[in-house]
Amino acid sequence: MDARILGIHDRAHAAAAARGGVISRRLLRGLGIDRDDVRLQLRHRRWAAHGRWTIATHTGELSDLAQRWRAVWEVGERIAALDGSSALQHAGLERWRDDQIHVSVPHTANTKGITGVVVHKVRSRPPELLAPGELPVVRPAPAAVRAAHWAVSDRQAALVLVMPVQQRLCTGEQLLEATGAVRGRTRRALIAGVATDVALGAQALGELDFAALCRRHGLPEPSRQVVRNGPRGRVYLDVRWDCGLVVEIDGAGHRWGLAVTDDNLRQNAVALQGDTVLRIDVLGLRIAEEQFMHQVLAAYRRLSGLQTAG
Repeated sequence: MDARILGIHDRAHAAAAARGGVISRRLLRGLGIDRDDVRLQLRHRRWAAHGRWTIATHTGELSDLAQRWRAVWEVGERIAALDGSSALQHAGLERWRDDQIHVSVPHTANTKGITGVVVHKVRSRPPELLAPGELPVVRPAPAAVRAAHWAVSDRQAALVLVMPVQQRLCTGEQLLEATGAVRGRTRRALIAGVATDVALGAQALGELDFAALCRRHGLPEPSRQVVRNGPRGRVYLDVRWDCGLVVEIDGAGHRWGLAVTDDNLRQNAVALQGDTVLRIDVLGLRIAEEQFMHQVLAAYRRLSGLQTAG
């Protein structure tokens, strides 16, 4: 390899390193590397093309970062931004798997299909929604709301809203604010409700709301804020029926830190006094109301000596 070719390779490799080993043809031109130089590197299999605009300065598999850059370049670097779950993964979201790269573009954009990339047309993506940095990426809170709108199920939508807050990529307040800034076409009520649950915890669903659910499912209205003695003094039960059935309604915060330990101690103390305790999280009531309330009805009928529904 002569000195000139070696210089081309070194310049391109250094520029691509910060982008996971890929570089765009536009950036190569900025380095003084023209089309013929690129063609030569490709012909000798020192580099590899991954679409019309993306060049890898190696011939191996693309890293996650490289695939994200490729998605933006191939869709259109002036219009595309990482969004939804892909933006969350770029921000550090863990325990989430999605083999597709999600990008958003203005709804007026004309785009072509790109292998491995899902293009979402959005009505609005103001600059303040983008995180700082060279790669255009939507901030975690609005990205979570977008991901919830694009999710394949209500359960997945709720999960992608809760996880960024649990992993401290954004706050519950930021998530709630983002529901007003990002207006999708699907699940508006569910997303607003889950965001409220995450931001406000147990305050998001009061006992009076649960009483309305009971009436809708054929249950008598329970007593509220019943007092029992627990391991640390008085315990206030969310709802209780005289048959000995207790339902505890957990806000999002009940799954974090030492709240689980405190809840377990409280539930055990109530159970030792003879009551049956069912736990329902507010997110569960958003996405699985029928299943949870069927359990409550079955427990009430059993403890009241009534015939259990088949």
